[in-house]
Amino acid sequence: MIAYILRSLAQGALVLLAVAFIAFSMFRFVGDPVANMVGQEASLQDRQELRERLGLDEPFPVQFAIFVGNAMQGEFGISYRQQREVSALMLERLPATMELAILSALFATIVGVAFGVYAAIRRDGWLANIIMTVSLVGVSLPTFLIGIGLIYVFAVELRWLPSFGRGETVRIGWWTTGLLTESGLKSLVLPVLTLGFFQLTLIMRLVRSEMLEVMRSEFIRFARARGIPERTIEFRHALRNTLIPVVTIAGLQLGSIIAFAIVTETVFQWPGLGSLFVNAVQFADVPVMAAYLIFVAFVFVVVNLLVDLTYVALDPRLRGGKALAK
Repeated sequence: MIAYILRSLAQGALVLLAVAFIAFSMFRFVGDPVANMVGQEASLQDRQELRERLGLDEPFPVQFAIFVGNAMQGEFGISYRQQREVSALMLERLPATMELAILSALFATIVGVAFGVYAAIRRDGWLANIIMTVSLVGVSLPTFLIGIGLIYVFAVELRWLPSFGRGETVRIGWWTTGLLTESGLKSLVLPVLTLGFFQLTLIMRLVRSEMLEVMRSEFIRFARARGIPERTIEFRHALRNTLIPVVTIAGLQLGSIIAFAIVTETVFQWPGLGSLFVNAVQFADVPVMAAYLIFVAFVFVVVNLLVDLTYVALDPRLRGGKALAK
């Protein structure tokens, strides 16, 4: 088990190194960083002094090594556009994205598993058919269209919820949260529904199909022959075996929610990392773009490791590590 964890950490480090190389390459191919940082009135001497101060006169391998070393310490340079440290900018935006992503993941997982189990147990019922029909809509429609539809119904027509922004926030140390204010909670509802709806339908359909497959297996028939109550078979035996592949997919989807909340944050003008990245792309702010790419890769590496560990916890047969090593 320990060897497997160490091997996963080594693979994750290689992935992060590859992403860091791609991110660093942008510095050389997306414009001249010195030209982006100084005005047109700057002299050639000023430009050369800034180039030496940033280490841009060093060979490419040396610059890349310095970039990786700084990234490991959480330093990604100065934003070309805002002239502030990129790490400080990302820390300011991180709470908004994390709250949105975590609440969306909880909403998608809890409601998705519950609806999936119900649709599997009562697969011929009218409510189960309605759930499956709605899931088709959720899978088919793009996220931004769902967001615009929710804004039109709940913000424009009914005027129940705000259509943009994060509302009033409270600062707890360096973390700012909207969970402790009424306007903050109202502002979270529509973005959470938008970001979590696609994941919800995906998890629900996966749970339903896996549970139907498990319910047809031999050990379920054997359990029924032993006279075990149907509820115990459904929720203790069938659901436990259903959750193993679901955990894998749900974990990967959680990484996607955190990393690619860009569309939802843009639609609702949510002040998170996604909107910071979009603004960075518009102004070719390479340090911010590079830091965001590395952050996304780091999230996926951590989530994948946690998914594998959860997978092992749910299936005792894998704790020897041999199956995972294959």
